[in-house]
Amino acid sequence: MINILLCGANGRMGNAVRRIAKDNAALCIAAGFDINTEGTDFPVYDNLNAVTESIDCIIDFSHPSLTDEVLDYARKNKIPAVICTTGLSKEQISKIEFYSKETPIFFSANMSLGVNLLIDLVSKASKVLESSFDIEIVEKHHNQKLDAPSGTALAIADAISDTVAFNPKYVFDRHSVRKKRDKEEIGIHAVRGGNIVGEHTVIFAGNDEVIEVKHSATSREVFAVGAVRAAIFMYEKGPGLYSMSDLVKEY
Repeated sequence: MINILLCGANGRMGNAVRRIAKDNAALCIAAGFDINTEGTDFPVYDNLNAVTESIDCIIDFSHPSLTDEVLDYARKNKIPAVICTTGLSKEQISKIEFYSKETPIFFSANMSLGVNLLIDLVSKASKVLESSFDIEIVEKHHNQKLDAPSGTALAIADAISDTVAFNPKYVFDRHSVRKKRDKEEIGIHAVRGGNIVGEHTVIFAGNDEVIEVKHSATSREVFAVGAVRAAIFMYEKGPGLYSMSDLVKEY
C-alpha cells in the first residue's frame, strides 16, 4: 500500500483525487496539506512540518504559492513528488529540474493521459505537414483559471517546435500588428468562460484542407486519474525528473 500526502486536499482537484483513490487498492491517502483542515477522513495539516504519518509519495494539487514549500519538504524527506499544480513560474520549474537531481519528481503540464497522447500525435503530424500547413493552437478553460495561455498549450507548442525543421515563433496576439501571417508562426489562443474544464485543439491549415486534432476534458477526474497513476508509477523510483511521456511508455 502506497501512502499518499495530498497537497491541496480540500480543493476541487484534491476532492477529485480523493474520490479516485477510494477505488484504488494500491494506495491510500494517509494525510493532507491545506489551509482548510476540516472535512476529511484523514488528518489534514496547514503546516507540512507537522505531518507525522509515514509518506511514500506526494501528490500536489495546491497553488503555485505553496509549490516551493512542497518541493522543499519532498527534498528534505527524500519523498517522490507528483507536481500537478499549474501556473508555475520559470524559477519554480527550474527548481523542479534542480531538485530532481536528488529527489524523484514527476512533472507534466497536463496530467491527462489523453492530452499526452494528443501531444504525441501532433508531433508526428507536424513532421509530415510542416512544409505546407500553418499551425494554430486554441485552448479553452473555465473563467476561474489564472494563467493564459495554459501550460498544456505551451507544452503542445514546445513539442511541435522540437519536431519541425524551422524555429517557430509563438504569437499570442495579432490585433496590434497589421501584416500577413508568417510561415514560421505558431498561433496560441486562450478562451476563458463558464465552467469549461479544458479543451485543446491543434489546427493544421493548408491549401484546400484543414486537419484538427482535439482533446476535451469533461471532468476534472481525468487529471485526478493521471495523478494517481503517476503516484503509483513513482513508488520507489530513484532521483530524476519524470513526466507523462515516461508513464505513457508503460502502456
